[in-house]
Amino acid sequence: MAKPTGTKPMRSDAVRSRRQLMQAATEAFAEQGVEASVSDIAERAGIGKGTVFRHFATKDDLLAAIVSENQFSLAATGERLAETEEPADALMQFMTAAIELQISNRAFCQVAHGEAHDHPDVRNGLAALERITAELTDRARRHGAIRRDITGQDVMLLMSGVYQTASPLLASQPHLWRRYLRLVFDGMRADTPPLPGPAPQTETTPSSR
Repeated sequence: MAKPTGTKPMRSDAVRSRRQLMQAATEAFAEQGVEASVSDIAERAGIGKGTVFRHFATKDDLLAAIVSENQFSLAATGERLAETEEPADALMQFMTAAIELQISNRAFCQVAHGEAHDHPDVRNGLAALERITAELTDRARRHGAIRRDITGQDVMLLMSGVYQTASPLLASQPHLWRRYLRLVFDGMRADTPPLPGPAPQTETTPSSR
C-alpha cells in the first residue's frame, strides 16, 4: 500500500527548535505584549533569529500563532464547561477564565483590543471564541439562568469591559476585577427589567467582513 503524499514531517531538531520557540514566544508576549522583540524571543529559546524566521515569515505571524493558540485553548475551556457544569456556573467560570487571560497575558489583551486583529489566525480564533460564548450564553438563557435579552456578543463585550474597568488599578489591587465581574453577572440574571436598545452586532468574524 502506497504511503500518502503530503507535507514532509519536520526533522526532530526542527520540531525541538519550534517547541522551544513557541514556549519562549508565549512567555515573552505574555510579559511584554506585542513589543516583545524577535531577538529577545530567540535568545530565550536558545536559537538564532534566522531560525525564528524559518518557522514564521514575520513577527506578526508568530504573534498571531501564539494568540490564536490562547484563543482556541480558551474556547476549549468553554466547551468543557458546557459539558460539565450547570449553565450559570459554566458561563460565570468561562467569563472568569477569559478575564484572567486578559490580565495575565499582555499580548492577548492587546490583540483582543485591536493589535493584529486582522490576521487570519487571530480572526479564526476569535470566531471560535464567539461561537462558544454564544453557546454558553444561549444555554444559560434557555435554562432561565440569565435574562432573556442577553446575547453572546453582549457577553464578549462585557468580558472586555470588566478588564478595562479594573485595569487602571491592577498593579495595586490585582483582584478588583472580580468585584466588577460579580456586579456584571448579577446584572445579567433573569427577572430584571428589559435592556434599552437592540443587542450589539458583531463586526469581528470573517463572515461579517
